[in-house]
Amino acid sequence: MLGIIGGTGIYNLEGLEVSGEFELDTPFGKPSAPVIKGKMGERELFFLPRHGRHHELLPSEVNYKANIWALKKLGVTQVIGLSAVGSLREEIKPGDLSLPDQYFDFIKGNRDKTFFGNGIAAHVSTAEPTCSCLADDLQSAGESLGISLHRNKTYGCVDGPRLGTRAESFFLRGAAGCDLVGMTNVPEVFLAREAQLCYCTIAISTDYDCWMDDPAHHVSVEQVIARYGASLEKAKQLLLAYIKTPEREFSCGCRSSLNAAVLTPVSALGAEQKELLDLLSA
Repeated sequence: MLGIIGGTGIYNLEGLEVSGEFELDTPFGKPSAPVIKGKMGERELFFLPRHGRHHELLPSEVNYKANIWALKKLGVTQVIGLSAVGSLREEIKPGDLSLPDQYFDFIKGNRDKTFFGNGIAAHVSTAEPTCSCLADDLQSAGESLGISLHRNKTYGCVDGPRLGTRAESFFLRGAAGCDLVGMTNVPEVFLAREAQLCYCTIAISTDYDCWMDDPAHHVSVEQVIARYGASLEKAKQLLLAYIKTPEREFSCGCRSSLNAAVLTPVSALGAEQKELLDLLSA
């Protein structure tokens, strides 16, 4: 079952035949918005706007744990996120789409980044944090439309909500080796791995952040919004092409990421811990 997390500018899915709306209470609070169930073509899916229906949530205010828990509870096994990003490489032009496969966690605030703790000790491998099978299928869908996708890229995640300084931009593209910068994919990508979900982000480049010498290229909200529309349509076309492909289960390790990762014996878990672990392991 496919779940889609919409980023900036994506608060609903055009063409989705809505069949249900789920306002879930999770052990971690409420998700960003009610989760919508619907059908596009022959495929059923769930949709959740990351920032809320009216973009009322800052990146640091998004309840990432509740969002992933809710999708998992509803039976989702594959998650595609859509995210606006800044480009840290000249070859990734504004308007280009990327499928990042690596993440650099530059979050310094207090985002809750794991389902574990509170009686469950676990250490999940995130050496390869995204699903290569899902990315391959998205790339194939893009090729069918003549849409090129940048692969093998690293997403650096920052707190926001402010836009970054030039020093931070140079650090991310230099010492940290990042190709893209955004504010929302951490901890989302890591929580998806803890929940044994296949996860991939379609990253929509809107600007060159602020590393270029020409101030005209430095990111601003006005610049992002002005350039975003056409890029967003391309991302939606890609998503629709993927949705039209036959649903399949992947032969990847995402769906077994908790194997040998949990150190606490089941016999030592309380009822709430067992319930959470059963959900994540399903």
